[in-house]
This record gives sequence, structure tokens and C-alpha cells, in this order.
Amino acid sequence: MNQMDNNTSSGTSAKQFRLDREDNKIWGVCGGIANYLGVDPMLVRVAFAAGTLLGFGSLILVYILIALVAD
Repeated sequence: MNQMDNNTSSGTSAKQFRLDREDNKIWGVCGGIANYLGVDPMLVRVAFAAGTLLGFGSLILVYILIALVAD
């Protein structure tokens, strides 16, 4: 039985998104996304910055909303 089966059978969720207060640069949003996805936080930060530049800043609003809503 794998870890996912153990968590779902006991009624708890396997993953939970939380802001990363230890590996943060501003509010910990990119660090929290990286922890949730299991990737390096620097990759998420670079992708977020590139997406912000290419998307004309729309990800800045998404970042702020996540920071305000998440834990």
C-alpha cells in the first residue's frame, strides 16, 4: 500500500498547500508552490518571473491573491 492510499483511507488529504515561511523571498508563495509540487523553489520563481514578464504582469495579481488567501 503506498502513502497516498494510507492518507486517503484515514480521511486526511495527501497534499496541502501552505506558504513556505522558511524559504521565502516576499511572502513564501513560490516556495509553497515548489513544496506542493516537489520541485526546486528557484524553478518556480524563475517561471513566475518569466510568466509575469510575458503575461504583462497578470501573475502579480495571482501572486498577491495566493498570498492573501493561503494560510
